[in-house]
Amino acid sequence: MDETYIKVKGKWTYLYRAVDRDGQTLDFMLSERRNLAAARRFFKRAIDTNGVPDRVVIDKSGANLAGLKAVNVILKFTGNGRTIEVRQVKFLNNILEQDHRFIKRITGPMKGFKAFHSAAATIAGIEAAHMIRKGQIPANGATAFQTFAALAA
Repeated sequence: MDETYIKVKGKWTYLYRAVDRDGQTLDFMLSERRNLAAARRFFKRAIDTNGVPDRVVIDKSGANLAGLKAVNVILKFTGNGRTIEVRQVKFLNNILEQDHRFIKRITGPMKGFKAFHSAAATIAGIEAAHMIRKGQIPANGATAFQTFAALAA
């Protein structure tokens, strides 16, 4: 799990992203702030969608660590006492850092977004197209464009 920066209305916003060890995108969320509440909201959303992971690798961000600790407290009392192992190692999230390139390559030339909701919608489309290219969404012999068009319809 990591976050990257996207410019919206001239201000930096934060795109939280999570991938598994194979580089498959698990979840993403655009947030105006990088704090405990945003990190906790992202982790709860990712866990609701994908289940509780055994461990999460993060960088040295204090907000992400605090968010994971808050989620672990909730899991300890509601989820069989099971908690998430937190690993703060700078170089273990290189898969995710490299995956940020695809977002930055498309959003960089845009010079930012005018509205937060349009940024969120555009990034959702970029992520969906990237997931199709990575083979996460079954294509059944269709091209990436045909799969994207079928999802959009």
